[in-house]
Amino acid sequence: MKTNEPKMPRMEDILNLPVQDPPYLEFSAAQINWVKIEGGRQGGDDIALIPFSRVDDFVKGESTNAECPARFRIESRRKRPEGSVSKPRVDGYLEYTLYWCSYGPEDFRDSESGACDSSNNKPTSGKGSRPGRRHMMRGCLCHFTVKRLYTRPLLALIIYNQRNHVDKTGAPCHGILDRDAVGTRAMYAPRISEELRQKIISMLYVGISLDNIIQHHMEEVEKHGGPCSRDDFLTRNDVRNMERVIRHSSYELNENDISSVRMWVQRHQKLVFFFQDLSPTESFVLGIQSEWQLQQMIRYGHNSYVASDSNFGLKRIRYPLRTLLVLDSCQNAIPVAWVITSSSDGQDIHRWMGPLVERVRTKDHRWSPSAFLMDDPSLDISIIRDAFQCRVLLCLWHVRRSWMRSLLKKCCHFDVQREMFKYLGRILYSTRNGPSVMDAIEEFMQIFVDQSAFMDYFRDRWLPRMDLWVNDVRTLPVANQEPYAAIEDYHLRLKSKLFNNLHAGSWHRVDWLVHLLTTEFHSLYWFDQYAEETGCFRNLRDGFFSNNSWYRALSIPDVDVILDVEDLRLVKVISQSDRSLVYTIWNPGSEFAMCDCPWSRLGNLCKHVIKVGILCRNRQVARPSLAAQTYRQALLSLLQNPPDDPIVLDHAILHVNRLQQDIKGLEDLSNSGLLQPLPLLETNSQVADSLLPLPRLH
Repeated sequence: MKTNEPKMPRMEDILNLPVQDPPYLEFSAAQINWVKIEGGRQGGDDIALIPFSRVDDFVKGESTNAECPARFRIESRRKRPEGSVSKPRVDGYLEYTLYWCSYGPEDFRDSESGACDSSNNKPTSGKGSRPGRRHMMRGCLCHFTVKRLYTRPLLALIIYNQRNHVDKTGAPCHGILDRDAVGTRAMYAPRISEELRQKIISMLYVGISLDNIIQHHMEEVEKHGGPCSRDDFLTRNDVRNMERVIRHSSYELNENDISSVRMWVQRHQKLVFFFQDLSPTESFVLGIQSEWQLQQMIRYGHNSYVASDSNFGLKRIRYPLRTLLVLDSCQNAIPVAWVITSSSDGQDIHRWMGPLVERVRTKDHRWSPSAFLMDDPSLDISIIRDAFQCRVLLCLWHVRRSWMRSLLKKCCHFDVQREMFKYLGRILYSTRNGPSVMDAIEEFMQIFVDQSAFMDYFRDRWLPRMDLWVNDVRTLPVANQEPYAAIEDYHLRLKSKLFNNLHAGSWHRVDWLVHLLTTEFHSLYWFDQYAEETGCFRNLRDGFFSNNSWYRALSIPDVDVILDVEDLRLVKVISQSDRSLVYTIWNPGSEFAMCDCPWSRLGNLCKHVIKVGILCRNRQVARPSLAAQTYRQALLSLLQNPPDDPIVLDHAILHVNRLQQDIKGLEDLSNSGLLQPLPLLETNSQVADSLLPLPRLH
């Protein structure tokens, strides 16, 4: 008699199964549709196909089982090179990994036995009895196998051999269902979580003592009403073990620097999103991103900026460092990826940028930044657009900082410095309007011909690259000044951490740079976020970090800005710390404004320049920045040449309508006397001197 029950698939049918990719950062067996296999070695086992890139997410999700919290360790692992099998089986593997619950398979609950029960079916490929973990072995038989398929390397076949956390009798052996485990650690996961481990290690790296860590942890446990997870059972011995690991860690794993880096990469696979070894034909590339950095990139990079700090340490360290940054709610930069490469011309970004974005979107397929801020004109813009699928904005913070610091160093008179800085800005402005770039450069060099030190620097360093910068300024929109402060703040922190005399003997080694970034420097930013979000250790946090200039500019009241609309050559700002001091800002509203405060005199972007820029923009009383000009020109071009694509046209019309509403709101404010009107070009000689006196529209 025929039945209507579906036939169980055989192993040869597995490639016909659907590939499941649950839309969660982490997922468990409960979120997967399992299929039982008929016959063969895996007969009766549950199987499923998932993307191989999401295996770690599955393992983490399975470890958070509410009834039986667990940790799955790798009991055995095997790998095969591609091409090693001529006729692979349908379930043939490139990688084979057996995961077993850390509460088994051995059983040491009976302290009198002193040895494990041999009937627990411990796999022959295991790592031995692990005597240091005897106290947690409770005979759990829960285990599963993951195969990276030989014929389809992007897929992982999960074979769940035993889904229940039970011992050989079939009874629960840990968790809330095990009566003998109630009130003990066995109710929870066998070891502290990776999140708590990261927290403790970060606190140790920033200098918090063991006693303070334990006291803080006990206070946190009391706040949520007593122990409710394994993390709540943190002991002094746990912290001491982590202290010992930090004390005995060393960046030099091998005398040969590159060999040492290879060893680090093998030991820290979870921190590496891309690695290309140095060879006669290929440059060295190492992409680093921790799990915490990945979470911050998803959290703060979505619908926001991703910025680049390029070619850090080009003169001091062996290989330059590139950092990708996102901005948090306080506009502070958080490093979310580091790329160390032997190439300084940006030609290798196509190798690592795709894998990085794929890693992010594997975690959250909806992730989409609003813009990528590029500070290196040698980068291929098409690669960035294809990878991030967003606008690319030109970020001038590196140009501004380099020119200003060189002027302060090579030119002695402040009046000459600010005039030269203003003319340097004119060179980039001239790409949009006015004389040609070469004419502007020639005029600049003739006027300041007596400043030979700076002119030699400008000829050697910038003239060969001016074509690149000019082309990008002509073709790309320019970012506002607000992110500049965050990028510069990160740059200064990294510089102070790396380039101190304690590390001078290690600058030539890549393994030292990798070690310092992933330990001390990473911990500083983790701790900063933790202290900001929880309010704990605020005094210690304030000792490490200060808010960037943009954030501090918001605390300056408008009444402390002395702005004369009849004379826009300079603006004065009253000091917030000493009311008797007044600072002067020349060329206000421009990316090339200069202030005479101590912080600006070190070549940095100060809060006074940013505050004046915001105020001038809001009141529309100063020359427009490059960002305003490029936005205005793009809008005019859009109105004169509407796109053929109806979807793009609808999107453009939506933005134009929104812009019209903003302009109408400004007009209403102006009519009510709450907004100062824009001075007319004919009646204001200072505005007439500007390069393109158009109001900022965004």
